[in-house]
Amino acid sequence: MTEPHVIQIIISIAGAAALLIWAVRLVRTGVERGFAAPMRIWLRHSAKNRVLAAGTGMCAAVLLQSSTAVAVLVSNFVARGGLATATGLAILLGADVGSAVVTQLLVVRQPVLIPLLILIGVIVFLRGRGSNTRQVGRILIGLALIFVSLDMIRNATEPMLSDPATQTVMAYLGRDTLTAFIIGAVFAWGVHSSVAAVLLFVTLAGQGILPVMAAAAMILGANLGGAFIAFILTYSAPLASRCMVLANLVLRGGGAVVAVLLIAIMPEVLDHLGASPARQSINLHLAFNLVLAILALPLVGVVTATLARVMVDKPTGQKPLDAVSALDPALLDIPQRGLDCAARELLGMGQKIEHMLLAVEPLYDRWEDTTAEAIRTQDKAIKRTHLDIKLYLARIGRKGLDEDLSRRSMDLVSISSSLDSASDAIARIMLELAKRLDRQNLQFSTQGREEVRDFAERVQSNVQLALNVMLNQNPAEARALVAAKEKVRKVEQKLQRSHISRLREGLIESIDTSNIHQETLRALKQINTAFSMVGYPILMKSGDLLKSRLV
Repeated sequence: MTEPHVIQIIISIAGAAALLIWAVRLVRTGVERGFAAPMRIWLRHSAKNRVLAAGTGMCAAVLLQSSTAVAVLVSNFVARGGLATATGLAILLGADVGSAVVTQLLVVRQPVLIPLLILIGVIVFLRGRGSNTRQVGRILIGLALIFVSLDMIRNATEPMLSDPATQTVMAYLGRDTLTAFIIGAVFAWGVHSSVAAVLLFVTLAGQGILPVMAAAAMILGANLGGAFIAFILTYSAPLASRCMVLANLVLRGGGAVVAVLLIAIMPEVLDHLGASPARQSINLHLAFNLVLAILALPLVGVVTATLARVMVDKPTGQKPLDAVSALDPALLDIPQRGLDCAARELLGMGQKIEHMLLAVEPLYDRWEDTTAEAIRTQDKAIKRTHLDIKLYLARIGRKGLDEDLSRRSMDLVSISSSLDSASDAIARIMLELAKRLDRQNLQFSTQGREEVRDFAERVQSNVQLALNVMLNQNPAEARALVAAKEKVRKVEQKLQRSHISRLREGLIESIDTSNIHQETLRALKQINTAFSMVGYPILMKSGDLLKSRLV
């Protein structure tokens, strides 16, 4: 094999692997952008029992093509108290199985699928009117590119089959399972995707490049690397979240070490998993995660409780530095940069309100004076920020602005006023409603509480989208944000009708908490409307907004 030919093969394999990693990410991005809100609600509803939680985690991982993405989502729920740590661990165990199911689906070679998925995906993406429809197109294109990348890997590795040097290296990995295991773990961590890593190893095994023992060890190593990704991403999370992710790392990583030792001692085990090296490797991945989930599910409570006793919460450290305003007086004579400063201050204002919204919802279940006081203090700070922004923008306009800068200045003032009203809805309305529940010792009905929680989750997702739009000024995301306003309005009306139906049935809890329930829904809708205002100036500029409605 000549030197240029070696370089060409390496570049071809690297390019195919890069496409595989990016295609997996493309699918995950499409699911996250289009279906994040219902998926969050779906995950939180899985708390009823461990088997349901594991099943929900499995389905979520299949959709997201990533157990790591599920781990990050669930970590947020656990951190806010929306899920118990043990339930979160059950979801992660199911997500690991779902990640293995994804690889089973993606290794199936169906040449007709590639052009069909690309054709349908491009048509749906280009012709789709709504954001969710376009995300479906993105997902289909991503799936097609995964199949394309796997075919590229197969074609690129064919010349290596007869190369003596390649055969020597791969044969060594087949004998040294520890080295193969470490390589698999490091590679999965490096590409931040155990799915992409496993697909690559299985494809190489199917081509005869990797001995089945080496592929098996690398796949088990990828399980350790995949669990370690989530651990690093949630390293700064609260104790409950870190406990859950560490428990998954201990179970999945420790199980992978035991499995690779077992295979090294009894390699004939692989013969029972399939007729070909590729099938044995991919079936090992599924069997490992499935057996681990079955064995570990009954123990999730014990494991998380044990780790909770061993782990210690991180110290708060030094006193945080005082916040510095982005409203720089030195830039008043440079209108463009001054307006940018005001936009930065607005983004910080929105983030503070997001934190208030996340903090107020748990108070409906358990009142805490310290949290309530923190919300009130934050509201006062936001009102000061709102006034500062208005005065700053007024000072920028004293010497006159051209039409575009003047319009942008007015847009920023309007958004600031909307965000201030959102803060007021949290601190004045929702906080008082939560306090009334505690003072009168009232509780929502089970269905009513779930409705409020789901609606709050939907609004929180839209608030996050609004902050993203403030940052990236993306017209497509701005359109999705404004469209979500109408969706929230319809959901709120549906929930109000459902509440009235419970009142007619004479449900005592619904009668006692009727006004609180209805006013909470209205307050959440008001917050959603306030944040949706972020999208209007962007759509007006792009021509996607008529005077009365979306195009």
